[in-house]
Amino acid sequence: MEIRVLGPVEVWADGHPVDAGAARQRAVLAALAVDVGRPVHLETLVDRVWGEASPPRVRHNLHVYLARLRRVLADAGAPDALARRSGGYLLDLPPETVDRAHFDALRHRADGLADDDPERVELLRRALELWRGEPLAGLPGEWAARVRQDWHRRHTETVLQWARGLLRSGEPEAVIDPLTRLADEHPLDEPVAAALLRALAAAGRSAQALAYYARLREQLADALGADPSAELRLLHQAILRGEITAPTPGTEPTSTHTTAGPVTAPALAHPVPAQLPSDVRGFAGRRVELAQLDALRATADAHPGAVPVAVLSGLAGVGKTALAVHWAHQVVGHFPDGQLYANLEGYSHSGVVRSAEQVVRGFLAALGVSPRELPVDPQEQTALYRSLLAGRRMLVLLDNALDAAQVRPLLPGSARCLVLVTSRDRLTGLVATDGAEPLVLDLLTAADAEALLHARIGARAEAERDAVGELVGLCDRLPLALVVVAARAVVRPQLSLAELGAQLRTDGGLDGLDAGDHASSVRTALSWSYRLLAGPTARLFRLVGGSTDVTLSMAAAASLAGVDRRDVRTAFTELADAHLMLERGPDRYGMHDLLRAFAAELSGEQDPTGDRAEARRRLFDHYLHSAHGAAVLLHPHWDPIALPPAVAGVRPEKAGDHDEAAAWFSREREVLIALVERCAASGFDRHAWQLAWSLTSFLDRQGGWHDQLAVQHTALIAARRGGDSAGQAHAHRSLARAQARLGRLDEAPGQLQRALELFRTLDDQANQAHTCLDLAEMADRQGRRDEVVEHAEAALRLYRAAGHRYGQAMALNAIGWYRAQLGAHDAAVEACQQGLELLREFDDRHGQAATWDTLGYAQHRAGRPLEAVSAYRHAAELYREFRDRYYEADTLGHLAEAQVDAGDPAGATRSWRTALSLLDDLGHPDAEKVRRRLAAAEGT
Repeated sequence: MEIRVLGPVEVWADGHPVDAGAARQRAVLAALAVDVGRPVHLETLVDRVWGEASPPRVRHNLHVYLARLRRVLADAGAPDALARRSGGYLLDLPPETVDRAHFDALRHRADGLADDDPERVELLRRALELWRGEPLAGLPGEWAARVRQDWHRRHTETVLQWARGLLRSGEPEAVIDPLTRLADEHPLDEPVAAALLRALAAAGRSAQALAYYARLREQLADALGADPSAELRLLHQAILRGEITAPTPGTEPTSTHTTAGPVTAPALAHPVPAQLPSDVRGFAGRRVELAQLDALRATADAHPGAVPVAVLSGLAGVGKTALAVHWAHQVVGHFPDGQLYANLEGYSHSGVVRSAEQVVRGFLAALGVSPRELPVDPQEQTALYRSLLAGRRMLVLLDNALDAAQVRPLLPGSARCLVLVTSRDRLTGLVATDGAEPLVLDLLTAADAEALLHARIGARAEAERDAVGELVGLCDRLPLALVVVAARAVVRPQLSLAELGAQLRTDGGLDGLDAGDHASSVRTALSWSYRLLAGPTARLFRLVGGSTDVTLSMAAAASLAGVDRRDVRTAFTELADAHLMLERGPDRYGMHDLLRAFAAELSGEQDPTGDRAEARRRLFDHYLHSAHGAAVLLHPHWDPIALPPAVAGVRPEKAGDHDEAAAWFSREREVLIALVERCAASGFDRHAWQLAWSLTSFLDRQGGWHDQLAVQHTALIAARRGGDSAGQAHAHRSLARAQARLGRLDEAPGQLQRALELFRTLDDQANQAHTCLDLAEMADRQGRRDEVVEHAEAALRLYRAAGHRYGQAMALNAIGWYRAQLGAHDAAVEACQQGLELLREFDDRHGQAATWDTLGYAQHRAGRPLEAVSAYRHAAELYREFRDRYYEADTLGHLAEAQVDAGDPAGATRSWRTALSLLDDLGHPDAEKVRRRLAAAEGT
């Protein structure tokens, strides 16, 4: 005999169906069958079959159905299968009699076997054969719907595990049809989509895979307003590049790598960063050091243990970075999972060293972790970094380190990685404690120095070998000096190398650059190249070196020099040709730290103090006015702050709309964060806090809350030092918002109270009102309901006193929300409707989103769930339009609750799943609450 529930509920005996009765009777059978071999209490049976809508004589009806089922089971050959037990009934049959129990038993046996075990694949295939369509088909009720949903999930997991086993066995064609059917049933299920994409690509059906991806992307956008996941995007790129190979037995489809050496292909779900700077043109010499690095890598491959670390040390300009980058490019094939690079700025001209926390966040971004996904605690960020590198074969190049303490948090835990560090310091602590391999670079040998000049200059060097030898001597065999001299030879082909040597001897003798024992040769070479620059180019070189240590765009450099952007482009091209400036990206330039020190010294000698101060002021004005203008576009309805007027010569960049503003912030983000610190360190305290204020909205929406804490802390110190009450108030408020976003609710209220007190002393009613709204939100999150409405109504009074109609709309929205929470639903709806009317005046769709969300909440609590569902959908669509992922997730959670009460549990589950995905991407603590609610809804 068989009882089947993985499809229509049926009883079979001797290969033929037995009539199991009407739908309600079959529901009773199913309610017993899911717990075959275990007693089911009467109350549980009633709940499963009738739910809350049970009839008055429900127990009588139940006993009628049980009596009929006894006859059905007797006809099927099991007259004693239905037994009475204390308080309930038991279906007393072997578990395998019920297809669902048989399915679970096969799954359990398969789970104990390795993924590539053929027996596991066969067990999963047999389990899937038991599936005959919609489980519990035709049965009504909430319990049946919940069970059906859970079993669909289990079925999907089983199909994916079975498909993975066949893919590892080299049989992609066998899984394409089943996965296609599953994808049709679950068109938005991204793990199913990923499996189908892998199978299609591995079977050589790339065109079909790309067409499917295009349809999937449209479906996700239409249904959820979301892009495909990171895994799907990476798979798509791999298919476009033809990197998915047909599997051989025992492997999964992987991307190909054509590099030399034994390598392990990375999982396609992971980004493969390739951050190495360009290889060095005309590299020469260093054969001993290159061999030592090769030996370190080979030893690490043969005898894995602790992570291998090499430290290249030596004086400034000796070629540490050139050697590290050149070797890294030679062995890139041995590290197919990626290469990470960071300049630690240990000897930056400004004295501001990059912290390990900053570098870890940058590496996590390269590894596919968005700013919103970052853990709150820096130690957890480091742990995540090491977890992502675990088992992967990656090269990590840490350039220009200050000391061992800066490097240690950046060391992976995986022995499959290799770390290469450069520093002017020998980093003996890293050698002694962490087992790093020290390689101390000396000057080039005379032969290697000549080889470098030959490689850079070309045939002229071969024709003037004596002059090459003299140039080597004049440069004291220091690579940086040799490179600069070679560049000058290339751009001045009309001069013989002997004439260039004579010029270098004549221009020599400058002193004062402290770069070690060989400073004079560096200084001579740099001074010689500098003196050949055109006047405007030389001035720009001095000003860039003397004013900043960040990379500059053309526009920023134009403001710095107070000249037209076309003139800057010409000057930067000349400087790059002379190797006095490095191109860091499209229209962006920076300097080697030794070049920057040289330029700063020249600026101190040749540019009047007032000129240098004005150039720095122009640079700071440029970024402050550009950032403030972009910030206003991001949030056009709040109050801009009053900036000091920009000085003459400043040409701020002006974004045309919201998207251009966001793109500008994305390009300049690291520069702006660094400039907050530079402004404060240079005594431009007002610029520091106002630049931090301008960053607030962008960092908040991007989830850059860790950076927000850092810049606002600097802003607060600067504002205090300058006695600027407004700056202190804004910094306190922004600090509080960042702390709240990171879940540090114990710290944020104190910051807001200090902000409120300062705004009161300034008689700034609008910003008092803003802060009162923040206090209301904080009280709400901490459960202090008695304070919530008080703060919100105080904000409304202040907004009305200030004539701030937009603020009134926000306050009405907040009042609606909090009144609804307190049960005053009609008053809440009224407040929200008033707020929406005001917001329509401003065409503020972001504000409307918040108010629609509140209106939905009030309608839901008033017992009108269908109206609430409509309001919540308005809100979620608007938040999605603005890419405000946190509030989109928050609203989707509210929508799910309303959908449950409106009789749409399937829709609720979809909403919770999307909300959970968003919150997990953000790394937000609210994710756990949604996860628990989703698990409860799915019965898991």
